[in-house]
Amino acid sequence: MELKRVVVTGLGAITPLGNSVTDFWTGLLNGVSGSRPISRFDTTHFKTKFACEVKNYNSEDYFDRKEVRKYDLFAQYAIIASKEAISDACLIPEQEDLDRIGVIWGAGIGGIQSFENEVADFATGDGKPRFSPFFVPRMIADLSAGHISIMYGFRGPNYCTVSACASSNNAFFDAFNYIRLGKANVIVCGGSEAAITPCGVGGFNAMRAISTRNDEYATASRPFSKSRDGFVLGEGGACLIFEELEHALARKAPIYAEVGGCGLSADAYHITAPHPDGLGAIKVMANTLEDAGMQPEEIDYINVHGTSTPLGDIAEVKAIKTIFGKHAYKLNVSSTKSMTGHLLGAAGAIESIACIKAIQENIIPPTINFAEGDEDPEIDYGINFTFGKACKREVRAALSNTFGFGGHNASIIFRKWNRGV
Repeated sequence: MELKRVVVTGLGAITPLGNSVTDFWTGLLNGVSGSRPISRFDTTHFKTKFACEVKNYNSEDYFDRKEVRKYDLFAQYAIIASKEAISDACLIPEQEDLDRIGVIWGAGIGGIQSFENEVADFATGDGKPRFSPFFVPRMIADLSAGHISIMYGFRGPNYCTVSACASSNNAFFDAFNYIRLGKANVIVCGGSEAAITPCGVGGFNAMRAISTRNDEYATASRPFSKSRDGFVLGEGGACLIFEELEHALARKAPIYAEVGGCGLSADAYHITAPHPDGLGAIKVMANTLEDAGMQPEEIDYINVHGTSTPLGDIAEVKAIKTIFGKHAYKLNVSSTKSMTGHLLGAAGAIESIACIKAIQENIIPPTINFAEGDEDPEIDYGINFTFGKACKREVRAALSNTFGFGGHNASIIFRKWNRGV
């Protein structure tokens, strides 16, 4: 069968750099660090005392006080981002076949704050089970997709993808396939996460996964630097509207980019560490290029997973050199996690928006926090990591990598939309 073409017609975001796509993109281009001392809880006894929180957020600016009781923070971020994206796409539900609009959402953890609160209340109480009726619905990861579909009446495919930090790109992979196979006209897809909680920070501290550079929190996320000591935890959400091309053209929707292809792979190596030779990363990028029917030389920008962990950054650079060969030295690479921190299951969603905006405006967002003299001998700096400031160049196509605990790898290519191709 002839596969349908899939385009992106709407964008929405709430991030540590800004609570809209415009503010997020402006923050990226200006090289702003979203890292601050944690405001949500007392960090006195924690090894890490900073994170990339969403700023200036008041739930009552977005939700009715009674309504918000149903939503964990990760679900609030999902709803906010999806509302912006649906509006941006000029998608009017009353004018659509709602059976052919779905919601596929990514979350690596889900409602961890709701889980913590309920368990803490029970543990410190009199032993009688006084749990909220909203406890389970607030906690489970799939409810973001459910809330969005209920809000708009979307009756198409509806579920959550859970693959740790690859969750959003897994959601995009599924959305892409449903549409190009003719199973849906539109999929509202993305990811959200809100894991800056005592258990979230404490758990990652116990794994030695996050930075403890408390005196230098603004520059603690430093991908590709020798002194990197772990990622900085972030939160937020982002939404993309995937749409079948002819459906988008018929309703005169804005078209930001075309979805070129997606790929998946597994490291099959370790629960948290990447394969040291980047074998899973090599395979997922190869699969993505094959799915898109593209050559490595057609990629101008890679938004890398680039978490600022000692092992991960090295493995990803090895994989890029293997797949792209000489072209690895001609394209631009950047890790926007140096600014946003690591949004876990939402990482792929906000980073895909960075890729699409780069294509749209021909600007590469930077990798910040690298200092001369902090070179890692295991990293090839012949690759252009776009250190320090944004870079203007033509971006015909961009690749976004996401790799999750458990060895889950998911990548996606976006390219300029060309009606004649």
